[in-house]
Amino acid sequence: METPLESLIEVREHTGADYMPLVDYQAWRVALMNYTPDLLPEKINRVQKHTETDEVFVLMKGRCILFIGEGGESVTKIHAVDMELYKLYNVKGNAWHSHTFSEDARVLIVENRDTVVENSPFVDLSESQCKEVVELAKKLWGK
Repeated sequence: METPLESLIEVREHTGADYMPLVDYQAWRVALMNYTPDLLPEKINRVQKHTETDEVFVLMKGRCILFIGEGGESVTKIHAVDMELYKLYNVKGNAWHSHTFSEDARVLIVENRDTVVENSPFVDLSESQCKEVVELAKKLWGK
């Protein structure tokens, strides 16, 4: 049976690896993303974009680099943004992006609820772009 407090507030958490949607409400979704070894810089070989929405990232703990790619159908240039705690980073719709995390990282994500595979294509990075991602991470984090 639901208590009066439970009818007023939901408490959700995610302590496992990777991405987990936690709240869907009307047009938006809130998720947490944590470290996953699949997103180590040397394993990043593709980027994604969302064709119908922006996506907001907030670093809550640890470190995260957002890799942002210029270009339309393919990536023509890669930028790396070393996120700062509690700052809001709004990745614009149609901007190619990926990220890497420190092992203790926790990132809050806010996006449209209808962000799905059909409107979120991936594109492969070239071998030289994959190497560039690794070099950008080394430059920012000294690893």
